[in-house]
Amino acid sequence: MIEIRFHGRGGQGAVTSVELLSLAAIAEGKFAQGFPSFGPERRGAPVLAFCRVDDHHIRLRCKIAKPDVVVILDPSLIRIQNPPADLKENGIIVLNTPKTPEEVRRDYGFKHTLALVDANKVAREVLGVPIVNTTMMGALIKATGVVKLESVEAPLQERFGPLAVKNFNALKAAFEQTVIEERRS
Repeated sequence: MIEIRFHGRGGQGAVTSVELLSLAAIAEGKFAQGFPSFGPERRGAPVLAFCRVDDHHIRLRCKIAKPDVVVILDPSLIRIQNPPADLKENGIIVLNTPKTPEEVRRDYGFKHTLALVDANKVAREVLGVPIVNTTMMGALIKATGVVKLESVEAPLQERFGPLAVKNFNALKAAFEQTVIEERRS
């Protein structure tokens, strides 16, 4: 099983990402669950969303305490929440940033494998708005292979209708632009 925790802000699409990822996994014949964790937050407030994907039935019904992957849609949350604090030792940090792996390691002290993409830039260029949920899904898929890119097409179509093509193009662009740097001891 792979357990993924998304860290975002209200309005960035973390909850939508978890839903789309879960639907893509189910379409591939896998088992998945996705759920948010937030209270009466408003747009811009920190939001958590969780996704589990497995080849077998998932019996857990709790928040993800020790994720395999953390997806950070807004890097300002690193200082507020420290998303990788409880990441598994061989975990992956998928981060929306224009910084290089060297800069990220220097600035944040991360030791885990990094998957970096400037999702804001991709979203602005392809979608025309800085909503990074589908771009970050592209980075996540490249880093983990949790689902195939094409498996996300139908859920995108269902969710976004005529905007699905643009969102899929943003996902593919982020997939192609994601830089992965292996874990450092």
